[in-house]
Amino acid sequence: MHELSIAEGIAGEVRDRAAGRPVRRVTVRVGALHAVQPDALRFGFQLAAAGIELVIEHRPATVLCRACGRESELPDQILLCSCGSADVAVTGGRELEIVTMELA
Repeated sequence: MHELSIAEGIAGEVRDRAAGRPVRRVTVRVGALHAVQPDALRFGFQLAAAGIELVIEHRPATVLCRACGRESELPDQILLCSCGSADVAVTGGRELEIVTMELA
């Protein structure tokens, strides 16, 4: 369960940035290519940062096809364009970032 280590990293960063001030809510943006299960991340975050609400913004994986020029959203983690080409550049879905922190 890699979500627990991700949750611990987020909680550590939140503690550092809050500098002792109480935190009410944290919003994170997670791209589909990280294969994070939202419920597992929330559970791990509650273990690492009890009492802080975690809001998760999911970002789909997107690619730009070098063969046909189309930018498309991927239905899964297989890096293929809908035209069948594997010659793609990932343009979204790798995000893993803290977006906001709401202090109490």
